[in-house]
Amino acid sequence: MGMKGNQAQPGFFPKRTHHCHELRRCHIGQRVTLIGWVHSRRDHGGVVFVDLRDREGITQVVFHPDRCPEATQEAHRVREESVLQVWGEVAARPPGTENRRLATGEIEVNADGLRVVSPCAVLPFPLHGGNLPGEELRLSYRFLDLRRRPMLENLRIRHRVLRAIRDYLDGQGFIEVETPILSKSTPEGARDFLVPSRLHRGCFYALPQAPQQYKQLLMVAGLERYYQIARCFRDEDLRADRQPEFTQIDLEASFVDQEELFGWVEGFLEEAFGRVCGVELSLPFPRLSYWEAIDRYGTEKPDLRWPLALSDVSEIFSETGCKIFRAALEQGGVIKAINAKGLAELSLAQLEGLIEEAKSLGAGGLAYVKVEGKEWKSPIARHLTEKEKEALSQRLEVEPGDLLLFSAESWEIACKVLGKIRERVMSWLSKSHIPKEPFAFVWITDFPLFQFDKEANRWEATHHPFTRPHPEDWKLFEEGQYEKVRALAYDLVLNGVEIGSGSLRVHEPELQARIFQILGLDPMIQEKRFGHLLRALSYGAPPHGGIALGVDRLVMMMAGATTIRDVIAFPKNSAGVDLLTGSPTEVELEQLRELGIRTVPYREP
Repeated sequence: MGMKGNQAQPGFFPKRTHHCHELRRCHIGQRVTLIGWVHSRRDHGGVVFVDLRDREGITQVVFHPDRCPEATQEAHRVREESVLQVWGEVAARPPGTENRRLATGEIEVNADGLRVVSPCAVLPFPLHGGNLPGEELRLSYRFLDLRRRPMLENLRIRHRVLRAIRDYLDGQGFIEVETPILSKSTPEGARDFLVPSRLHRGCFYALPQAPQQYKQLLMVAGLERYYQIARCFRDEDLRADRQPEFTQIDLEASFVDQEELFGWVEGFLEEAFGRVCGVELSLPFPRLSYWEAIDRYGTEKPDLRWPLALSDVSEIFSETGCKIFRAALEQGGVIKAINAKGLAELSLAQLEGLIEEAKSLGAGGLAYVKVEGKEWKSPIARHLTEKEKEALSQRLEVEPGDLLLFSAESWEIACKVLGKIRERVMSWLSKSHIPKEPFAFVWITDFPLFQFDKEANRWEATHHPFTRPHPEDWKLFEEGQYEKVRALAYDLVLNGVEIGSGSLRVHEPELQARIFQILGLDPMIQEKRFGHLLRALSYGAPPHGGIALGVDRLVMMMAGATTIRDVIAFPKNSAGVDLLTGSPTEVELEQLRELGIRTVPYREP
């Protein structure tokens, strides 16, 4: 059967003369053809107004019954989000009806006809205006969710960010190289996604957690400067800023030091933020060692948008009469404090919530002082001398209305407690204050090379096993004082979120083998897992280093989104399921037979 009315005929390929954002007053009187989706439809006394939308914008189309009666009748019936082709004449909007919010708001198209190119079924949720449904429904109809302007703009931001970075790195002599997706499983860190081989039964590929070893091999191969917009896969639990598959900006370079790598990263971020956000970044980014970050902010991922830091006030209380402070100092602990500016108004319930949070982190409690006018109100206030108050006022820049919070514990616990309290305070401040700088970057350097896993009774690599020891700590490394050895490793943090991590690498096979040994890998396991790398390093490997930045997290923050799912075209949900396609799914038994695989019921270990 043929198609009725003005619907598109089979083999019909619709044309347009303009996109829906192009028409202006200079086009008045011209005959045009537009095609797009029905963004909205309004019936006004027989006259039908249709806002027609394509990727670039919206144009108002008017159907007059005395001008095009059949098309007007059809326009009465058309559903939102159907695809229409319309043709007619550009005209000025009547005075007083202009829409300043639209680029095309001074004109409209008086339609002479329409064709329904593709009708739309009843929508599962409204796409424009009103309250959006839950994320689960939107992910199930992601092809509709992506029609919403904010989602489209997020993908456009992502595209522009990657284009800016590519342009910059190309100008710096980097070569883009694709590394394998089907790789070798070398269990370190997160779990691998495994892919069975049909041709080699019982053997498996692994999807790469990162192209770490391949990019080091490219340095051995003499490429000197490599980069890749790399797809990576990790079989781990999910959260707002994590997906089982993700994208990173991966780069590696030979004959470089840490500062040169920092300069490249700062350069392409300056380019991306300038071109995409119109934001001028302040370069160079500040640097903090790992221990400085913990001491001043209680975390290796500090949010520096707020000038809120931890202070060690132990010496102020060296002769204190406050029992909890004196006991902490006598046991070798510290007294650290933070000034929550302007938050003396917090309720008792809110303060009790902070105290409970401190206890959950291993502290005995949390002391506080409310500075109300000239009066210091607190359960510990009567134990504070005027000398101590004066010293605290100078050290913490105390003003009326401030809230002083104290943790008297070991250094580690005091930092951890006040670091978490600082995050809570910043969340309160953000509701009423706008930070001076919307984007606060900081480099965190000199991480510990190793950390000891007491439960497993072995050393683990803090970053990964290919990281160089700090040259100043070489003697400590030789003496086996591994807990004191720093790494030539670094993270890039933006607004309290780690967006990048890297290091200078081990390029000597003997040193690499020794680090593997410290991590508990005997020579046989080293050969099985990393023999290819150790062999490559023995053939004139250049000194090299690199870094990888998470594209999804970076774009999320640039777009002002709250989850990386909003900047990925087809993400998984919080359970790792693609609600649009229904994956992961069971497969046919015949497929499993070809692979030599049989599934068995899972039993808790």
